[in-house]
Amino acid sequence: MASDILTLNAGSSSLKFSLWHSATGTDLRELLRGEVEKIGIAPYLSAREPGGGVVIDSGFGEAGAKLTHEDLLRKLFAWLAQQGRDKLGAIGHRIVHGGGAFTAPIRIDDRVMEKLSKLEPLAPLHQPHNLAGIRTCAALQPHVTQVACFDTAFHQTMAPVSRQLGLPRAYDAEGMRRYGFHGLSFEFIARRLRAIDPALASGRVIVAHLGNGASLCAMRDGRSMDTTMGFTALDGLLMGTRPGTLDPGAVTYLMRAHDMSATEIEDVLYHRSGLLGISGISSDMRTLLASQEPHAREAVDLFVFRAAREIGAMAASLGGIDGLVFTAGIGEHAPEIRSRVCARCAWLGIILDERANGVGEMRITPEASRIRVYVIPTDEERMIAEHTIKHVA
Repeated sequence: MASDILTLNAGSSSLKFSLWHSATGTDLRELLRGEVEKIGIAPYLSAREPGGGVVIDSGFGEAGAKLTHEDLLRKLFAWLAQQGRDKLGAIGHRIVHGGGAFTAPIRIDDRVMEKLSKLEPLAPLHQPHNLAGIRTCAALQPHVTQVACFDTAFHQTMAPVSRQLGLPRAYDAEGMRRYGFHGLSFEFIARRLRAIDPALASGRVIVAHLGNGASLCAMRDGRSMDTTMGFTALDGLLMGTRPGTLDPGAVTYLMRAHDMSATEIEDVLYHRSGLLGISGISSDMRTLLASQEPHAREAVDLFVFRAAREIGAMAASLGGIDGLVFTAGIGEHAPEIRSRVCARCAWLGIILDERANGVGEMRITPEASRIRVYVIPTDEERMIAEHTIKHVA
C-alpha cells in the first residue's frame, strides 16, 4: 500500500524532519528533508530534495522568536499540506531515552506515552520536546500511526559490567544505570560500514559521533560493547554546551558554595558548559576554529584532548582497535579536528593521509596504517523511517 512516512527529530533548538514514500510498504524513497533551526531565537524553515534542490528556505519574521516547538510543528504541517504531502501513513519520532523498558521501536499509545513521560528527568534537554512533538502530531493527525525510535536501544547489547554505576545497589533497581545514546546514528554507521568494509565491520571499531552532542561507541561485529554517554546525555566527551565527564564533587560544590538548586545546576550542565562555557564565544565548532581568541583555541584543544582520551578508554574496553569512524556534524565536516584527534591517537597505530582527509564518505588512512579510519556521514532519519515503516498496517 502506497504511503508517505514523516520522521521527526525534535531537539532543544531545532526540529529536523524528512519525508519518505513507500510504494509497496517495504521500500523507501526519500522525497525531502529539512529542519526548523534557531527555535526561540530566529527560526526558519529549510528543506531540500535528495538531489540538493531547495524546496523552501524561509524565516518566520519578527514574531518567530516567540513561536514554540509546537507552533512551528503546526506550521510545518501546514506547509506540507500546501505541497500536497499531508496524507501520511505513519510518523516516526526519535526519542532520546527509552530507559530499561523500551529496547526496540514501538507503536505509540497512551501507555507508552505515560512511561516515556516518566523518563523526562533523565533527558531534560530533549525528551520533553520529543514528547511534545508526539502530542502535537496526535492533535493534527489523530488517525496516523506514530512510532517511537529510541537512541538508547542500540546499546542493549552492552555487558552488565559496562552498564553498572558504582552506586548502592538499591539505585540500580530504580533504573540508575548506564544507557548510552546516539543509538540511531551508531546503528546506521554499523550497517553502512558492513557494506563498504565487511572485514572491518566484523572487528573492533570505535565510532565517534562528534556534534553539538557527542559520544563514542565501542563496537564488536557491529554491536555496542561500550559507550561514553551513561545514565544521561551529559557524560563522556566535551560537547557544545555540556561538560561531559565531570567529577560529581563539582556538582555538590556548586550546590553548597553557590547555593544552587537542581534546576540551576541543570541549566549550567546542559546549556552553559562545554565549548560555549570554556570559550565564552560559541558552541559552534566552525566559529571556534575560525576564531583567534585564546579561549576559543582552549575550547578546541580540550575537545580534541577529551575525544582522544576516550578513544583510548574505548580501545581498552574492546581489548584493542581495528578501525575508527568519524561521523555527525563535526566528525563529518571538520578535517582539522579529525587530523588532531588522529595525531593524538598515533600510538594506537593510526597513520593519517592528510590529502584524503576531505569532505564526504572516505577512508583517510593509507594501507600502511594499522588502524583503518573512515569518515561516514550518518543518517538517523533513514533509520527512523525504516523502523517506522515496519509498523504501518
